[in-house]
Amino acid sequence: MNKSRIDTFRREKDYLGEMKVPAVAYYGVQTARALENFPISGQSSLPVFTMAMVSIKKAAALVNVELGCLDGRIGNMIVLACDRILNGEFYDQFPVDVYQAGAGTSHHMNVNEVIANVAAEMLGGEKGDYSVVHPNDHVNYGQSTNDVYPTAMRIAALQLSEKLVKNLDGLTKTFQEKAQSFDSIVKSGRTHLQDAVPIRVGQEFSGYTDSLVRAMRGVEKARESLKELGIGGSAVGTGINTHPEYAGRVIEKLRNIVNLDVRGAKNRFEAMQSNVPCVELSGALRTLAVELIRIANDLRLMDSGPNTGLSEIDLPAVQPGSSIMPGKVNPVIPEMMNMVSFSVMGNDLSIALAAQAGQFELNVMMPLIQYKLLDSLLILSNASKIFHEKCIQGITVNEEKCRDYAMRSLGIVTVLNPVIGYSKASEVVKAAIRTGKSAREIILEQEILTEEMVNQVLSPMAMTEPGIQR
Repeated sequence: MNKSRIDTFRREKDYLGEMKVPAVAYYGVQTARALENFPISGQSSLPVFTMAMVSIKKAAALVNVELGCLDGRIGNMIVLACDRILNGEFYDQFPVDVYQAGAGTSHHMNVNEVIANVAAEMLGGEKGDYSVVHPNDHVNYGQSTNDVYPTAMRIAALQLSEKLVKNLDGLTKTFQEKAQSFDSIVKSGRTHLQDAVPIRVGQEFSGYTDSLVRAMRGVEKARESLKELGIGGSAVGTGINTHPEYAGRVIEKLRNIVNLDVRGAKNRFEAMQSNVPCVELSGALRTLAVELIRIANDLRLMDSGPNTGLSEIDLPAVQPGSSIMPGKVNPVIPEMMNMVSFSVMGNDLSIALAAQAGQFELNVMMPLIQYKLLDSLLILSNASKIFHEKCIQGITVNEEKCRDYAMRSLGIVTVLNPVIGYSKASEVVKAAIRTGKSAREIILEQEILTEEMVNQVLSPMAMTEPGIQR
């Protein structure tokens, strides 16, 4: 019985010897070695990173043909192979684990081999016959893992962060809309989780809005340093084995291919040694995560109940909350937002540790940096969109409950300080706590103020703006 082609293999050879490669595979021997060496997580790099690397390969081929460094027939077929990959073909041909050879050589050669075999087939050759198109000599001409990998990291991070900023912009605008629509609703403020002076719900939401705007600006600022690319530095930044015009021309091609305002690094040695731009962006994402956690937790507390919690707001119900308690609904979207944010903060620590672990002309921990950074960008972008659409847009306020809390808060006594003094006001608070009565009731019972004065002084709305009651 003939085996199906998927069960057959071809043999490929590198300087370590021969290996079997699945006959149907477009990757080659070095990818096969990586699959054997690194069965670690089962996670491969995100397509956005692989596509960034393929974009670099396309730009390099175009430039090397223009400069006469690469045969036009071979170079043009490499470009066509890259286009096919960029258009969605062969995504399953990039299986290398994210935990792999230092600096990302395994993934880089995976990309080189797939492009070479696709191009060779289009030229009438067989997969694995690198006399037609060679992964190193042709696809990788004038390049090194050491300048391609960090360049691809930056391009992919720019692309994903662009989507994140767009989603954050929508989220902050909705928070601002809620701040405006809730601005007439007074509630009790809380400090130390204890009663404080009144605040308007709109004021509270305006604080959330501006904290997210500030965090978003931090992400936008961090993106700028990622636009400096070290491509053309080759192995150590010197540009060995590249045409003098190669680096500048590749940058020009990349601008059009990836549709980003990228530029050549002022110092290619620095761009290849240092991963601080990734650290800066990760730090901005950590700051964003901190704010999202804080806001999500406030929303969970305000939504707590419905009968034994605060129940100041209602979050949209998106799914049943319990497998045993009928009718229970949980704040699952803020909970998800928290989990994503915790993960981002953990990723940030990994990125910082990996970035400081570089030596001399190269950081061999780049695979970890790109995996964690792109993961943070992806999950934050998706989570902020869901947080926006399935939670923030549908928030409603329980106005009566908020007003009741505002009037029963012992914090309202603060407004009496200029009228009766701090000591007398403290006695009112003590009496209210002891008897369970409201501060208003105590003031009237003890005839500290007339009812007319109490109504004037204890106006919840007036307490939410600067002013002194006398």
